[in-house]
Amino acid sequence: MSNITMTIDDTIIKKVKKIAIEKNTTLTGLVRDYLTGIAKREDYRAEEIISQLSEIMNSSNIEVGEITWKRDELHER
Repeated sequence: MSNITMTIDDTIIKKVKKIAIEKNTTLTGLVRDYLTGIAKREDYRAEEIISQLSEIMNSSNIEVGEITWKRDELHER
């Protein structure tokens, strides 16, 4: 695990420490849980997008023809 250093207004820290006590955790625990939740939502979002794209591709009737070009031809200057 990594440690991070943050600068946060003292009044915010006091309020959040009270919340942490009410939730039987620590300020660090609250921040860790919050950041973990963000990461999980992003992972889920990416998986959902991939799933939707796969579904679209599998249900499509589009056929791609034979590749008759070379990479260099696409990037001629």
